[in-house]
Amino acid sequence: MTIEIGRIRNLLWAMTFAVLATFQFGTAHSEASKPLPAYVIEQFGNPPSIPEGDLSADHQAAVKTAFIDAVTNSNWGRDQELALEQLAASKDPRIVWIISDLLRFTSGQRLDTALNNAASKLLGKDLPSQNSWGVVTDHLIAWDIPAPPKYLEAKRAIFTSIVPGWDRIFVEGDIDWRLVSWGGVLIDDRAYDTTDKTCNCIPAADNPEVSSAEEAKWLKDDDIVFGIEVNGEYRAYPRRIMEVREMVNDTLGGRQLGIPYCTLCGAAQAYFTDDVPNGVDRPVLRTSGLLIRSNKVMYDVNTYSVFDTFLGHAVTGPLAEKKVKLKQASVITTDWGTWKKAHPETTVLVESLALGRDFDFRNNRDANGPIFPVGNVDPRLSVHEDIIGIVTASGKPIAFQRSKAIAALQSGKEIAYENIRLKLDAGGVKAIDTNGTDLGSHQAFWFAWSQFYPDTDLWSG
Repeated sequence: MTIEIGRIRNLLWAMTFAVLATFQFGTAHSEASKPLPAYVIEQFGNPPSIPEGDLSADHQAAVKTAFIDAVTNSNWGRDQELALEQLAASKDPRIVWIISDLLRFTSGQRLDTALNNAASKLLGKDLPSQNSWGVVTDHLIAWDIPAPPKYLEAKRAIFTSIVPGWDRIFVEGDIDWRLVSWGGVLIDDRAYDTTDKTCNCIPAADNPEVSSAEEAKWLKDDDIVFGIEVNGEYRAYPRRIMEVREMVNDTLGGRQLGIPYCTLCGAAQAYFTDDVPNGVDRPVLRTSGLLIRSNKVMYDVNTYSVFDTFLGHAVTGPLAEKKVKLKQASVITTDWGTWKKAHPETTVLVESLALGRDFDFRNNRDANGPIFPVGNVDPRLSVHEDIIGIVTASGKPIAFQRSKAIAALQSGKEIAYENIRLKLDAGGVKAIDTNGTDLGSHQAFWFAWSQFYPDTDLWSG
């Protein structure tokens, strides 16, 4: 799926820099407010100092020439290049957040080179010209460079000029808009239970058709599935389908569920969407087409409230105002043969939901690490190490390296951490409490878990 970025570039620039012209940047500089981990300095070097205060009159004029005049006159020439060079000499790295957002969408080598050179100078790094957006953004995230004033206004102008459906997404809330990037796909804004209609998006599935295990002849025993149990009812969600759909709204065991799968994070999660405050309708989860540190950004299509996909919190919109936080059921990542043997009564999504596609992002596209900017990654494990993650009753996040946990459990060792006990289930692992109650664990890549739970403990085995 592609968008002809060059065709809409003039509109993008016009909307962006009409907002950018109102920004105030500074001349006095101070160092970063908190020390960075040693591994960040080792990988990215020392961050630049950060300015405060107003932009000088000369720099304001440079903004007008480089951006506003360029849009008005539909021209990017020597005057604009000189003005951008002047801004690059301003020593204000906050400007690079705007450059990063532009680099994600712009086309044309001359413009990309100019923006990349300006970013390199402002960050004090000689950044490579290839994949400059990713490299630039990794530095901004790792160094925690502050956003410029009125950043959301500028970002909203850029993104909604590309996809008008995002106009209700980019609003104030408990979300760090610096970290939001485009995932290369469009928003799925189809109403509930209309997912049989095609869309130019990643197509969620509502109330998916299922079959018995015996009828699922199309599945091979070694195919990966995500198994869920609710109130004694079992269902398998084949990874082949989830890599196409990435979101399912379903009913299982008398409970309503929203099930996102982030291929980039290796994480399938199951949220109860019927346990919400009084007066709140069931959230119907959809893919926005946006990412935060390589994790899909999901939203409720009824209210356009954005959720932190990994944490289950509503972070914008009416559901954030209602403080909606979705609870989870455990998701068991295993193979079909083991799952159906352990739970022969299971149902499974039907093959037609894969839409004739057979992706394997896990072992192909994503095999060599995150393909979108994530900044720094906790070095205690490799980025794509599988972990089982859970939050304790006291609120402490804990990650268990999956391979070590399975080996320990198979040898008869007990794995306990505060109220958490791990158990084997159909070839996978789930977390329960001392009474055997499901605690809502799931599998994920280490880089994702450690970024959304930066203070996580790591089980030592």
